Amino acid sequence: MNKLTAVAAVTALVFAGAGCSKKSTDDSASDEDCVEKGDVKVGMAFDVGGRGDQSFNDSAAKGLDKAACELGFEVKDAEAQDGEPESAREERLQQLVDAGYNPVIAVGFAYGQSVDKISKANPDVNFAIVDEGTVLGDNITNLVFAEEQGSFLVGAAAALKSETGNVGFIGGVDTELIKKFEAGYKAGVKAVDPKIKVQSVYLSTPPDFSGFADPAKGNTAATGMFEKGADVVYHAAGGSGGGVFQAATDASTWAIGVDSDQAKTADEAVRDVIMTSMVKNIDVAVFDFLKSVDDGAPKAGPQVYDLKVDGVGYSKTGGHIDDIADQLDEYKQQIIDGTITVPSK
Repeated sequence: MNKLTAVAAVTALVFAGAGCSKKSTDDSASDEDCVEKGDVKVGMAFDVGGRGDQSFNDSAAKGLDKAACELGFEVKDAEAQDGEPESAREERLQQLVDAGYNPVIAVGFAYGQSVDKISKANPDVNFAIVDEGTVLGDNITNLVFAEEQGSFLVGAAAALKSETGNVGFIGGVDTELIKKFEAGYKAGVKAVDPKIKVQSVYLSTPPDFSGFADPAKGNTAATGMFEKGADVVYHAAGGSGGGVFQAATDASTWAIGVDSDQAKTADEAVRDVIMTSMVKNIDVAVFDFLKSVDDGAPKAGPQVYDLKVDGVGYSKTGGHIDDIADQLDEYKQQIIDGTITVPSK
């Protein structure tokens, strides 16, 4: 009981410290541009890294902030802590419910078990979960993406730009979800040139999720790949990606970002080495869900965001891939048409 009490106390502290949601750094809308606050209260539970990870969580936060401004929702967020027990995630979701937040959005597949339990205990509350499509319920909306399709395109970009015939992939945590990124990336590389070597490594293995929030690990892994001949490295490692970008800067090579257009969100000192990013429009999915709540008609079950609906794609910031954009767009159209089937494993 003492351990459970301690967990609850820590969770309450994190939740209380989160306070009202702050706008994302790239949100230029002022308070004067936003509609008047209404009665709907939205809670968001971030994965490890929370706001400021310049990637996965920040993309979700962007959609939340847009809803707060354009729909007049009151919002609040809290984030997971590295190494926390499942009970802490459950407590975080239940505290949002108890505080009157409905809907509640869980950001990340790691919330799957907790959403399953807490949604059943609160059937009158609408829940959404990002990146988890197997936890189902009448009050659960699953926001899932075709990460392998977007990763195929940046894999093709890596192959077209590589001068050494050697590229790399860094996954944050060795899970089925992140393996979708790896599978798509490798398929894109091989579609351009089957002879290109693809190095691959994961930074941690469940239940250790530190691989999503450890730039030092990302730096070490990327540095090792560059030393072994890679000249482009793609990361799907959340906050650890900052270390990958620094390694690319130090080696005067290329890196590929993930989830957000990281040539806009990463630290300015490393933006020039970000050739492109696999953009996963979590913000669009989050806002779509919240708009459906505002309309009184949230859809239960998996809502898939793929290339057909621009749920995933690639960024062109910096102009580094302007010369191959036509080729990438041809691959994109072939995927949409079904001429190319991208593997997810």
